[in-house]
Amino acid sequence: MARRDQGEPPELYVAVDVEADGPIPGPYSMISLGMAVAGRPGLTFYTELKPISDEYVPEALAVSGLDRDRLLREAPAPAVAMAAAARWVEGLRRIGRPVFLAAPAVWDGMFVHWYFVRFLGRSPFGATGSGVDLRSYYMGATGRPWSRSHKSTAKRELGLAHLPHTHHAGEDAAELAQVFDALRRSGQRREISSADEGRSGSR
Repeated sequence: MARRDQGEPPELYVAVDVEADGPIPGPYSMISLGMAVAGRPGLTFYTELKPISDEYVPEALAVSGLDRDRLLREAPAPAVAMAAAARWVEGLRRIGRPVFLAAPAVWDGMFVHWYFVRFLGRSPFGATGSGVDLRSYYMGATGRPWSRSHKSTAKRELGLAHLPHTHHAGEDAAELAQVFDALRRSGQRREISSADEGRSGSR
């Protein structure tokens, strides 16, 4: 487990999940955004967003289960929604340092960073919007190859196969937060076990 300097604020891994009506932001829209802090189940955020274009992929929209006509009528404008999201992330700085986390970080991060920069001029996660990708973290923690590092595999090995993946951005962010928290805790246990074995071997 990485050690932090004394006095340095703890890192808060903010699990982020996006539902969108197409493959890229700009021509298509992010229609919901969920965030949840790993290890702190009470810290969550969810918003829906008004679509920004007339273009959409019906199959992508269907995954979310959201009604696009309702979003056009009722959802907050992207500038309003992203301002609320940024306030929530910045508010976390009272207790730690927010770190972006997604699965995959490329896809969710692409939408989130584009929307923050497009509508607010900056991202609360930093100039590049960089963060942690669950699958890459899992590969590094276990030594597994890419082909055996799916989130479903991690959930099964961590005893979390019962957690649903519903394609509701808020619920899926909470799912990711639980998986990542369990993965980090399992890594800490392995480190403690290895250290104990090392001490025993040196006696």
